[in-house]
Amino acid sequence: MPRPLAILSGLAARVAVKAGHARPLAGGPLAFTLAETSIGIMPATVLPPSHPLATPRAPWAGFDLTRPVIMGIVNVTPDSFSDGGDHAQADAAIAHGRRLLAEGADILDIGGESTRPGAAPVPVEAEIARVVPVIRALAAEGAVISIDTSHAAVMQAAAEAGAMIINDVTALTGDPDSLSVAAATGLPLVLMHIKGEPQTMQDAPHYDDVGREVHDFLSARIDAAMAAGIAREKIAIDPGIGFGKGLSHNVDLLARVGLLHNMGCPILIGVSRKRFIAGLSKGEAPKDRVAGSIATALHTLAQGAHILRVHDVAATVQAVAVWQALQSA
Repeated sequence: MPRPLAILSGLAARVAVKAGHARPLAGGPLAFTLAETSIGIMPATVLPPSHPLATPRAPWAGFDLTRPVIMGIVNVTPDSFSDGGDHAQADAAIAHGRRLLAEGADILDIGGESTRPGAAPVPVEAEIARVVPVIRALAAEGAVISIDTSHAAVMQAAAEAGAMIINDVTALTGDPDSLSVAAATGLPLVLMHIKGEPQTMQDAPHYDDVGREVHDFLSARIDAAMAAGIAREKIAIDPGIGFGKGLSHNVDLLARVGLLHNMGCPILIGVSRKRFIAGLSKGEAPKDRVAGSIATALHTLAQGAHILRVHDVAATVQAVAVWQALQSA
């Protein structure tokens, strides 16, 4: 399970790959010159060109992944950790989705059940009633919709309403029917790592090696999805920052997120406004964590992440545009 190190961008990356001193990271445009392996740090070129760290990612959900994809968050909930209640009514959520699209969101991730620490479950019927009108309205306007749910019945209802992506924080483990329903829809997926469940996940989580354990969990869930008939090319993975992880776990995982490239799937990062940012700073409230959210997002893009799930679309789009221009030089 090697980790890419000494990552290059722009002209340096192109020259190093052409000269045989580096491998492209997930197909490029970044490249890495070193790889951390079980026996130490070695030149990246000890890995074959066909290694998952180096091979290009297939298009996912209609996106070719040659640039960062921005997923805007639409919480149709009264109790989400950052914006709960802001868009709890369908009309407000639809208007918010339109704003995010105008600001540059590529995908709208619509959820009807909070997954913040300590959140109580929502009856499936209530979750469907919250999200379906919003999905139907925005999908009819041409938006690419992701349904953020761990319930099979919600996945099915959302797909019928026009959702094009399933985003499950439990990686299709939270409902015994979710794996078969997700496979039957034929939709692309996001599989996320979580330890425990929202009600208890922050009760002293423990890891011996958070990077390896998250990697191994996601690898097993990819295998399960493929066994159910879902093609690897339809799967993106999310390390689940803040989901059953303390501050040190989040920092360690973000520092080593390049490990996840070993699975050959696009990497989605959701760090927007999360508590660890306040823990590293001055204890700011969620809506005052925009700068930290963007700093973390750019850090993960520099390790080859592909998709950013964010609340603050306009600020993220601007930051990514500048980062891309500078990285390409």
